[in-house]
Amino acid sequence: MVRRAGGREARKALRAAPLAEENKPVRPGQSGGRFMPLTDDDLKRVHEAMLDLLENVGFTRQLPSCVEMVTKAGGKLTAEGRLLFPRELIEWTMETCARDITLYGQSPEHDMHLSGNQIYFGTAGAAVHVVDDWKHHDQYSGRKAGVYRESTLQDLYDAARLVDYHEHIHFFQRCMVARDIEQPAAMDLNTTYASVAGTTKHCGVSYVEPQHAEEGLKLLHEIAGGEDKWRARPFASVSCCFVVPPLRFAEDACRVMEVCVRGGMPILLLAAGQAGATSPASLAGAVVQECAESLAALAYANLIVPGHPCIYGPWPFVSDLRTGAMSGGSGEQAILMAACGQVGRYLDLPTGIAAGMADSKIPDAQSGFEKGYTLALAGHSGTNLVYETVGMQASLLGFSFEGATIDNDMLGAINRSVRGVEIDIENLALETIEDVCINGPEHFLGHQATLSRMETDYVYPDVGNRLTPAEWQELGSKTVNDVAREKTREILASHFPSHISDELDARIREKFDIRLPRQQMQPKI
Repeated sequence: MVRRAGGREARKALRAAPLAEENKPVRPGQSGGRFMPLTDDDLKRVHEAMLDLLENVGFTRQLPSCVEMVTKAGGKLTAEGRLLFPRELIEWTMETCARDITLYGQSPEHDMHLSGNQIYFGTAGAAVHVVDDWKHHDQYSGRKAGVYRESTLQDLYDAARLVDYHEHIHFFQRCMVARDIEQPAAMDLNTTYASVAGTTKHCGVSYVEPQHAEEGLKLLHEIAGGEDKWRARPFASVSCCFVVPPLRFAEDACRVMEVCVRGGMPILLLAAGQAGATSPASLAGAVVQECAESLAALAYANLIVPGHPCIYGPWPFVSDLRTGAMSGGSGEQAILMAACGQVGRYLDLPTGIAAGMADSKIPDAQSGFEKGYTLALAGHSGTNLVYETVGMQASLLGFSFEGATIDNDMLGAINRSVRGVEIDIENLALETIEDVCINGPEHFLGHQATLSRMETDYVYPDVGNRLTPAEWQELGSKTVNDVAREKTREILASHFPSHISDELDARIREKFDIRLPRQQMQPKI
């Protein structure tokens, strides 16, 4: 016991010391790719089917500008009005498109380098509700958990601050709709501001109409300090649902895409068919359709500006075929997204997929297992970006703040599994085993080799419980939800990013219709 006590004190001292980024057990941009649901032959057949679909079926509802660019590049417009993308155009796209791109943060330490199998986890979605009024929840009041209320602009800003704080969430994309703003233009503008004001990590935004995108770009120029500085380090990307599956362009979204590409904003080319509804019920067919749609959009974007930073975004969702409802937490959803991540790596494209979209309505056991396997498979697929990863409940209809805090713990563990096991002379630990066995004390507790690995090899939960049953009961028998709720309150009462100064904020409010009160962006005195 004396030996253990000494080791415990040494471990505490080690954990109190700051750890260099390169020595942390997990960090943004680790390499995945160990999970491969598709064989090499499968990938070749999927790729061939994609090319066939684009060359022989093509798209409808295309903009005149799209028709002009595609046909000049060798595409064809059929008598039936379908725009075809021949193989030669796709080959040109693959030669021209950007491969290794960087999504910048407002702070350089949050830059994300999308190269090879490097992986990052973040938020996304358009939830219209917040799950439970967690800010006022009292575990002893008897109040029923799981109450849904409409999400607000303040909620969106608070979610960005929560992401800014949590280590294992690497980027923030709009995860809720500001239901307290009715005008679409004002909603798009204020969503952009609340997002980039709430975190210095990279942000994803979206716009309904091209005029909204133009106004959003002006706002981003103001925050960056000028258009030239924005173009040098664009710290926001646009999520563009350019397609209405199956294989129909969404005209307004395509107009937004053209504005954003010319405005220097990185773009997520998002194709989100639903298997059994807007894409084939067969999982292979769903993969082929969404991957083909995203490939056509990649060609389109590169015809606008060759080499523009694009994220290949095939997001096939799943239907519960008994009801037609979306099932974001299903096993089918997990394998579909992982397969798309693998296709993206096969094509050597910066790729983003979605996972963590629990069907459960609250952060409970069902939510945990649904998020666990969907995110683990996505993380190991080799994709670069995983969206929707925290807080999403009810198949994207609700956002849970306490759930996001719980999910941060989960992402830390998944990131550790992505890192894997390093096999080399030092890690095989033969000298350490020999020392312990021959020189004593015949266990590894307190050994220097053990202490040196505490912070470099192991990840520890923030809210997950590893106490003994006796210790847990003594401290109130709190569930992980109770602890996460307390932790979330603590974060949002104290963590206010200060990268947008009072002076800059005042200047922005003079030029733009900003609805988020400045006093809500500062700690209460």
